[in-house]
Amino acid sequence: MTSLPRALLFDLDGTLVDTAPDLARATNALRAHHGLEPLPYSVIRAQVSNGGSALVALALGLDKAHRDHDAARQFLLDAYGQAVAEESCLFPHLDRLLESWEARGLPWGIVTNKPRAYAAPLVEALGLVPGALLCADDLPQRKPAPEPLWAAAEQLDVPTSRCWYIGDHLRDMQAARAAGMVAVAVGYGYIEEGDDYREWPADLWFETCETLVEALLQTA
Repeated sequence: MTSLPRALLFDLDGTLVDTAPDLARATNALRAHHGLEPLPYSVIRAQVSNGGSALVALALGLDKAHRDHDAARQFLLDAYGQAVAEESCLFPHLDRLLESWEARGLPWGIVTNKPRAYAAPLVEALGLVPGALLCADDLPQRKPAPEPLWAAAEQLDVPTSRCWYIGDHLRDMQAARAAGMVAVAVGYGYIEEGDDYREWPADLWFETCETLVEALLQTA
Protein backbone atom coordinates (compact mmCIF):
# COMPACT_ATOMS: atom_id res chain seq x y z
CA MET A 1 0.00 0.00 0.00
CA THR A 2 1.34 3.44 -0.98
CA SER A 3 1.62 5.79 2.00
CA LEU A 4 -0.01 9.20 1.75
CA PRO A 5 2.46 12.05 1.21
CA ARG A 6 3.49 14.53 3.84
CA ALA A 7 5.81 16.23 1.35
CA LEU A 8 6.04 16.48 -2.42
CA LEU A 9 9.34 16.61 -4.27
CA PHE A 10 9.43 17.46 -7.96
CA ASP A 11 11.91 17.11 -10.74
CA LEU A 12 12.16 20.54 -12.37
CA ASP A 13 12.43 20.38 -16.16
CA GLY A 14 9.55 18.49 -17.73
CA THR A 15 7.76 17.77 -14.46
CA LEU A 16 7.13 21.00 -12.58
CA VAL A 17 8.15 23.59 -15.17
CA ASP A 18 7.90 23.54 -18.95
CA THR A 19 11.40 24.83 -19.74
CA ALA A 20 11.61 23.39 -23.25
CA PRO A 21 10.79 26.63 -25.10
CA ASP A 22 13.77 28.47 -23.61
CA LEU A 23 16.10 25.49 -24.00
CA ALA A 24 14.96 25.07 -27.60
CA ARG A 25 15.76 28.72 -28.24
CA ALA A 26 19.28 28.21 -26.87
CA THR A 27 19.76 25.00 -28.85
CA ASN A 28 18.80 26.66 -32.10
CA ALA A 29 21.00 29.65 -31.24
CA LEU A 30 23.88 27.18 -31.11
CA ARG A 31 22.91 25.80 -34.51
CA ALA A 32 22.61 29.30 -35.95
CA HIS A 33 26.08 30.10 -34.61
CA HIS A 34 27.34 27.22 -36.75
CA GLY A 35 25.33 28.22 -39.81
CA LEU A 36 22.68 25.53 -39.40
CA GLU A 37 18.92 25.74 -39.79
CA PRO A 38 16.78 25.48 -36.63
CA LEU A 39 15.56 22.08 -35.48
CA PRO A 40 11.83 21.47 -34.96
CA TYR A 41 10.68 22.23 -31.45
CA SER A 42 9.30 18.71 -30.95
CA VAL A 43 12.69 17.17 -31.68
CA ILE A 44 14.47 19.35 -29.13
CA ARG A 45 11.73 18.92 -26.51
CA ALA A 46 12.25 15.16 -26.37
CA GLN A 47 15.91 15.65 -25.38
CA VAL A 48 15.56 18.42 -22.80
CA SER A 49 15.59 16.13 -19.75
CA ASN A 50 18.91 14.65 -20.87
CA GLY A 51 20.79 17.89 -20.24
CA GLY A 52 23.10 20.26 -22.05
CA SER A 53 25.45 17.65 -23.47
CA ALA A 54 22.55 15.81 -25.07
CA LEU A 55 21.34 19.05 -26.63
CA VAL A 56 24.82 19.70 -28.03
CA ALA A 57 24.86 16.21 -29.51
CA LEU A 58 21.44 16.82 -30.99
CA ALA A 59 22.32 20.26 -32.35
CA LEU A 60 25.79 19.56 -33.74
CA GLY A 61 26.38 15.82 -33.51
CA LEU A 62 29.23 16.33 -31.04
CA ASP A 63 29.51 13.79 -28.22
CA LYS A 64 31.32 14.48 -24.95
CA ALA A 65 34.59 13.08 -26.31
CA HIS A 66 34.74 15.56 -29.21
CA ARG A 67 37.27 18.35 -28.77
CA ASP A 68 34.68 21.03 -29.61
CA HIS A 69 31.95 19.68 -27.33
CA ASP A 70 32.76 21.68 -24.20
CA ALA A 71 32.92 24.99 -26.04
CA ALA A 72 29.62 24.26 -27.77
CA ARG A 73 27.98 23.30 -24.50
CA GLN A 74 29.16 26.53 -22.88
CA PHE A 75 27.77 28.55 -25.80
CA LEU A 76 24.41 26.82 -25.38
CA LEU A 77 24.37 27.38 -21.61
CA ASP A 78 25.34 31.04 -22.00
CA ALA A 79 22.53 31.53 -24.51
CA TYR A 80 20.09 29.82 -22.15
CA GLY A 81 21.32 31.69 -19.09
CA GLN A 82 20.51 35.03 -20.67
CA ALA A 83 16.78 34.27 -20.43
CA VAL A 84 15.92 31.19 -18.37
CA ALA A 85 12.29 32.20 -17.86
CA GLU A 86 11.36 34.06 -21.04
CA GLU A 87 8.80 31.44 -22.05
CA SER A 88 9.13 28.82 -19.31
CA CYS A 89 6.11 28.32 -17.06
CA LEU A 90 4.52 25.87 -14.66
CA PHE A 91 2.75 23.01 -16.33
CA PRO A 92 -1.06 23.44 -16.31
CA HIS A 93 -2.89 22.90 -13.01
CA LEU A 94 0.28 22.70 -10.90
CA ASP A 95 -0.17 26.26 -9.65
CA ARG A 96 -3.49 25.13 -8.17
CA LEU A 97 -1.81 22.18 -6.52
CA LEU A 98 0.99 24.23 -4.98
CA GLU A 99 -1.42 26.87 -3.71
CA SER A 100 -3.57 24.22 -2.04
CA TRP A 101 -0.56 22.38 -0.67
CA GLU A 102 0.96 25.53 0.84
CA ALA A 103 -2.42 26.64 2.25
CA ARG A 104 -2.51 23.39 4.21
CA GLY A 105 0.97 24.05 5.58
CA LEU A 106 2.44 21.06 3.76
CA PRO A 107 6.03 21.25 2.50
CA TRP A 108 7.29 20.71 -1.02
CA GLY A 109 10.60 20.93 -2.80
CA ILE A 110 12.56 20.46 -6.00
CA VAL A 111 15.37 18.02 -6.76
CA THR A 112 16.94 18.61 -10.14
CA ASN A 113 20.05 17.75 -12.14
CA LYS A 114 20.00 21.31 -13.45
CA PRO A 115 22.92 23.47 -12.20
CA ARG A 116 21.97 26.01 -9.54
CA ALA A 117 23.10 28.91 -11.74
CA TYR A 118 20.09 28.21 -13.98
CA ALA A 119 17.64 26.52 -11.59
CA ALA A 120 17.61 29.18 -8.88
CA PRO A 121 16.93 32.16 -11.20
CA LEU A 122 14.21 30.17 -12.96
CA VAL A 123 12.48 29.26 -9.70
CA GLU A 124 12.72 32.87 -8.50
CA ALA A 125 11.42 34.30 -11.78
CA LEU A 126 8.36 32.06 -11.57
CA GLY A 127 7.66 33.17 -8.01
CA LEU A 128 8.09 29.68 -6.60
CA VAL A 129 9.16 29.25 -2.97
CA PRO A 130 10.07 25.59 -2.41
CA GLY A 131 11.08 24.48 1.05
CA ALA A 132 14.06 22.71 -0.51
CA LEU A 133 15.92 23.17 -3.78
CA LEU A 134 18.64 20.60 -4.51
CA CYS A 135 20.57 21.18 -7.73
CA ALA A 136 23.17 19.29 -9.73
CA ASP A 137 26.15 21.01 -8.13
CA ASP A 138 24.96 21.05 -4.51
CA LEU A 139 26.27 17.56 -3.71
CA PRO A 140 28.92 15.27 -5.20
CA GLN A 141 26.10 12.92 -6.25
CA ARG A 142 23.18 13.59 -8.56
CA LYS A 143 20.17 11.58 -9.68
CA PRO A 144 19.76 8.63 -10.06
CA ALA A 145 21.74 8.56 -6.80
CA PRO A 146 19.44 8.99 -3.77
CA GLU A 147 21.56 11.53 -1.86
CA PRO A 148 19.91 14.68 -3.28
CA LEU A 149 16.48 13.31 -2.42
CA TRP A 150 17.62 12.45 1.10
CA ALA A 151 19.00 15.97 1.53
CA ALA A 152 15.73 17.50 0.38
CA ALA A 153 13.70 15.35 2.77
CA GLU A 154 16.00 16.38 5.60
CA GLN A 155 15.55 20.05 4.77
CA LEU A 156 11.78 19.59 4.77
CA ASP A 157 11.99 17.58 8.01
CA VAL A 158 9.86 14.78 6.57
CA PRO A 159 10.74 11.05 6.65
CA THR A 160 11.70 9.74 3.23
CA SER A 161 8.92 7.15 3.37
CA ARG A 162 6.35 9.98 3.50
CA CYS A 163 7.81 11.87 0.52
CA TRP A 164 6.52 11.43 -3.01
CA TYR A 165 9.06 12.16 -5.73
CA ILE A 166 7.52 13.10 -9.08
CA GLY A 167 9.49 12.93 -12.32
CA ASP A 168 9.44 12.49 -16.08
CA HIS A 169 12.55 10.35 -16.51
CA LEU A 170 13.67 6.83 -15.65
CA ARG A 171 16.46 8.17 -13.44
CA ASP A 172 13.85 10.00 -11.34
CA MET A 173 12.13 6.72 -10.55
CA GLN A 174 15.47 5.03 -9.85
CA ALA A 175 16.42 7.84 -7.47
CA ALA A 176 13.06 7.72 -5.69
CA ARG A 177 13.25 3.95 -5.24
CA ALA A 178 16.83 4.15 -3.96
CA ALA A 179 15.84 6.91 -1.54
CA GLY A 180 12.90 4.95 -0.14
CA MET A 181 10.32 7.41 -1.47
CA VAL A 182 7.12 6.83 -3.40
CA ALA A 183 8.08 7.07 -7.08
CA VAL A 184 5.56 8.94 -9.23
CA ALA A 185 6.02 8.87 -13.02
CA VAL A 186 4.37 11.41 -15.29
CA GLY A 187 3.76 11.01 -19.00
CA TYR A 188 3.40 14.67 -20.00
CA GLY A 189 7.08 15.58 -19.72
CA TYR A 190 10.11 15.35 -21.98
CA ILE A 191 9.99 11.69 -22.91
CA GLU A 192 11.96 10.36 -25.85
CA GLU A 193 10.19 8.61 -28.69
CA GLY A 194 9.94 4.90 -27.95
CA ASP A 195 10.34 5.36 -24.19
CA ASP A 196 7.25 4.15 -22.31
CA TYR A 197 6.97 5.84 -18.93
CA ARG A 198 4.61 3.10 -17.75
CA GLU A 199 7.50 0.66 -17.91
CA TRP A 200 9.58 2.67 -15.42
CA PRO A 201 9.90 1.24 -11.87
CA ALA A 202 7.36 3.63 -10.34
CA ASP A 203 4.65 3.20 -7.73
CA LEU A 204 2.18 5.48 -9.49
CA TRP A 205 1.79 6.70 -13.08
CA PHE A 206 -0.10 9.74 -14.36
CA GLU A 207 -0.60 10.58 -18.02
CA THR A 208 -1.55 14.25 -17.60
CA CYS A 209 -0.99 17.14 -15.23
CA GLU A 210 -4.69 17.27 -14.48
CA THR A 211 -4.91 13.66 -13.32
CA LEU A 212 -1.76 14.09 -11.21
CA VAL A 213 -3.10 17.22 -9.55
CA GLU A 214 -6.54 15.77 -8.85
CA ALA A 215 -4.99 12.69 -7.26
CA LEU A 216 -2.66 14.75 -5.08
CA LEU A 217 -5.39 17.14 -3.97
CA GLN A 218 -7.34 14.15 -2.71
CA THR A 219 -4.41 13.05 -0.55
CA ALA A 220 -3.93 16.40 1.18
